[in-house]
Amino acid sequence: MSHIFLITKREFLTQVKKKSFVILTLLAPVMLVAFGAVIGLMFKANESHSIIEVADRSGLFRGQLKSSEQLDYVFVSAADEKSRINNLKGNESLDGILILPELKNRDFEDLQKNARLVINSKIGFDTKQKIIADINNVIKKEKIRELGIAETQLTGLDKGFTLKTINVSENNKEDSDLGFGVKSGLSILLMYVTFMFIIIYGVRVMRSVLEEKNNRVVEIIISSVKPFELMMGKILGVTLVALTQFLVWITMSVIGALVLNTGFSPLQKNIPGANEELAGKLDVTQIATQVSHSLLELNFPLIIFVFIVFFLLGYIFYSSIYAAIGSAVDNETETQQFTLFAILPLMLGMYGSFSLMNNPDGPLGFWLSIIPFTSPVAMIARIPFGVPAWQIALSIALLLGTTVFMIFVAGKIYRVGILMYGNKATLKEIWKWIRG
Repeated sequence: MSHIFLITKREFLTQVKKKSFVILTLLAPVMLVAFGAVIGLMFKANESHSIIEVADRSGLFRGQLKSSEQLDYVFVSAADEKSRINNLKGNESLDGILILPELKNRDFEDLQKNARLVINSKIGFDTKQKIIADINNVIKKEKIRELGIAETQLTGLDKGFTLKTINVSENNKEDSDLGFGVKSGLSILLMYVTFMFIIIYGVRVMRSVLEEKNNRVVEIIISSVKPFELMMGKILGVTLVALTQFLVWITMSVIGALVLNTGFSPLQKNIPGANEELAGKLDVTQIATQVSHSLLELNFPLIIFVFIVFFLLGYIFYSSIYAAIGSAVDNETETQQFTLFAILPLMLGMYGSFSLMNNPDGPLGFWLSIIPFTSPVAMIARIPFGVPAWQIALSIALLLGTTVFMIFVAGKIYRVGILMYGNKATLKEIWKWIRG
């Protein structure tokens, strides 16, 4: 154990003292925020304000098409329609002319067929959809008026039906749609963090092993420690490096969230195709309160426990595979032939877990969270929705047993492969190393 501790310490200090580690750790969150700000500015810079003249032959739309921040309607005489169209080209102060034909025999389909928008340059998708929506609203109101339906009656017809869901297995607690959304968001976040952690830092273990093997430094080190101790020291050292990096990022994120209060309204306005009326009705403060309430209702001690256990066991399990790959090959190009076997099960578990959102307790969710190759991401994806204790215990036991077995197998491969320089290992030879 003392040798493992010393190797872990050496690996950790070697990594964290690098300038690249310090720069990446401190600048990565700043770069991410800056990237988001640039994207926001790009949306802002690309915003357009269009001026559309309206030639309304029917007189139905005059006074009912309302201008907005995005779009200005200017009603003109229908008699001047042709001359205005002829003068439209090259007119930088005008974006287009909306021609609305006469409404004959209350035939709205004929009106739609003959209506047209003449433009002098390309207009945005959002602008066109806004014009269509405004015209639809006017026609809808006119149809309602013809049917003799009062505004109050229409409001009653449009009112949706809400169904309260009571979960008897959770002490008759109400299961809201927003709560489900919060659980889904947390599930995806935890799953992606685990997936990216294993992929990024598992590969780092493999490269570290491959680098020492090619530099022949390992031949000196191996004379003082056992190969298994060297392998475990490297895995644990990189684990501490990754945890340090994540801890710094989380701390910076929390401080940034407390200092900056950007809100959601600017983002909503910049989403292509966003419904302005809907965005205006959203109460951001109320939504934030409901989200906070939904988060507080979750069993966070259990979620944190399960996340840490599967996070670490999954990392050690796959890092053992990466360490074995690094010791069995001679260059980084050859690693691509073997890393696919490590990545595929993990990707299967991650992408298969997206189906768990609709049925977390289904057979697919059960087996993905039980099989050790997929359980590190699948169980973490399921845990916000609630998982029976016996399934968690069974999954941990299987993952722990498989991890110990994988460490043993990887140690066998590592013991021989780390000293095999210049020889390309075949699957047959690797199998001999495992049996030996």
